[in-house]
Amino acid sequence: MNMMPDDREGFAAFLLRLRGRGIVPKNLIAAFEATPRRDFLAGQFHSIAWSDRMLPIECGEAIEGADLQAAVISALNIEQGNRVLEVGTGSGYTAAVMARLAGRVVTVERFKTLTDLARQRFEMLGLGNALVRQADGSNGLPGEGPFDRIVVWAAFDSHPRMFVDQLSSGGTMIAPIGPEEGEQVLCKLTKIGSRFEREDLGVVRLQPLARGVAAVI
Repeated sequence: MNMMPDDREGFAAFLLRLRGRGIVPKNLIAAFEATPRRDFLAGQFHSIAWSDRMLPIECGEAIEGADLQAAVISALNIEQGNRVLEVGTGSGYTAAVMARLAGRVVTVERFKTLTDLARQRFEMLGLGNALVRQADGSNGLPGEGPFDRIVVWAAFDSHPRMFVDQLSSGGTMIAPIGPEEGEQVLCKLTKIGSRFEREDLGVVRLQPLARGVAAVI
């Protein structure tokens, strides 16, 4: 990927932060490097594209900081051939990165504008294995599982049991669980039999999971 000078500096700082947190999988770093982050952001944010700040995108939404995205994708431990479900497409950036690691990524977004923009970006990058659709993803995609990995970029107020049947045996789901206001716990849920084994990864502050599809935008 041809990076602008400020991109190269930002990406180098991002790599240093990841290494400081012990996140060093070569395939993950290569996937981030191959996915031009500035193309998923408005022009005024290009110079800080690789920062760990949440940055605004269309429809009043935001893209998570690069470090959180990397930590979550690393914890998913995506393997070649995996089927991945993402709830909350946003800009489409994380789906694009995951598509370089997985067999297939299905990403669900409630806003039509974000859905259309993500689709255009996937086409521009030639990512034929990243599929985006406008839908209510609050209960996943029950008719399309099982998935090997599921990631949700919005908080559940309690354990998301409705997703158990959508995960393959031994599959992994990562989602924040906690109250709408304040902080939530980022949880890694591994399917063992018909239940989840939970591992807490840290504390985040994300929007609560919205239900339904946006009527206009």
